Amino acid sequence: MKIDLTETTSSKINAALVQARRDIGTPAVGMVLTLVIVTDEENAYDALKSANDASHEHPSRIIVVIKRVSRSPRSRRDARLDAEVRVGADAGSGETVVLRLHGELVNHADSVVLPLLLPDAPVVVWWPEGAPSDLAGNPLGALGQRRIADTYACEDPIGVLSGRAAAYAPGDTDLSWTRITPWRSMLAAALDQQAFQVTSAVVEGEDENPSCELLAMWLADRLKVPVRRTPSAGPGLTSVHLETKDGEIVLDRADGSLATLRMPGQPDRSVALKRRDTAELLAEELRRLDPDNIYASALKFGVAKLESARAQEGRAGAEPAAAEAVAEAVAEAEAPGDAAGSASAAKGGKSAGKAAAPAKKASAKQ
Repeated sequence: MKIDLTETTSSKINAALVQARRDIGTPAVGMVLTLVIVTDEENAYDALKSANDASHEHPSRIIVVIKRVSRSPRSRRDARLDAEVRVGADAGSGETVVLRLHGELVNHADSVVLPLLLPDAPVVVWWPEGAPSDLAGNPLGALGQRRIADTYACEDPIGVLSGRAAAYAPGDTDLSWTRITPWRSMLAAALDQQAFQVTSAVVEGEDENPSCELLAMWLADRLKVPVRRTPSAGPGLTSVHLETKDGEIVLDRADGSLATLRMPGQPDRSVALKRRDTAELLAEELRRLDPDNIYASALKFGVAKLESARAQEGRAGAEPAAAEAVAEAVAEAEAPGDAAGSASAAKGGKSAGKAAAPAKKASAKQ
């Protein structure tokens, strides 16, 4: 059942919800949480579809907040609220309210949403894209016990991760972190089987992929070892290499579906590690409403520390070439003769000795 309401109010929307439940014969409210989705018109359909699929596992009242763009000064002054109420088969396993905010009302979305929240039920706020850097400081984010963003949808995901670490508050999470849950489970299980001592790690995946960065930060934070990020063609995260004193542990997923786990002294094993859709990721996040302390620790480890390690590695690789260049320059400055001969002498050692020997023979013959 769908009910369209034009130029309405929050109280009228609540009345329409009650009447709709009576009309379909389910007056009781059997929902466990309120899911607030903050999105735009372009992404509303996909976000609502994912939320409806997740509601089969977590029956909830879904409130979609769409802030309409005002194109003229007059429309920006006018405040109007349009709503669409869905119950029954059109709303998954719960009920859905789609809010379209116009004009000045866009800046007061929290006042519109607050009366529509389920009483005595937790609130989860989800930004499929365009999430603020400070999730808890946002007026809508302040309504929720859990706040879900998706850094993968950002233009500069690595920079956004640094901003999220600075503004982190208990209850914040990221679907880019949820995507690596199977990877973390497999790697933790591999290290639990035998007492391997990890000395370093390499995470390989698409460049500018926040899930790869989060996995690298998690490994560096938990194992206290240097972790290097290397780019690949994807899709997504492709492999993790853990260097140990007994050999290398490798979890390799080249096709985005089936992975191979290789461990020292054991046969290779194939493990299911498929890329999950948004509905599955959202359903996983709705299973827990307490703060994710492991995510917080990995996030606060920081991209900057990984970048610093890469920079140090790059400088270490450049030092031999720089030393050779300095030696050549010093030799050229000190030698009074031919510059080319002094440059070859600056490279020193056996080659210079071999070049001098023929010269002595030539002078003896003369």
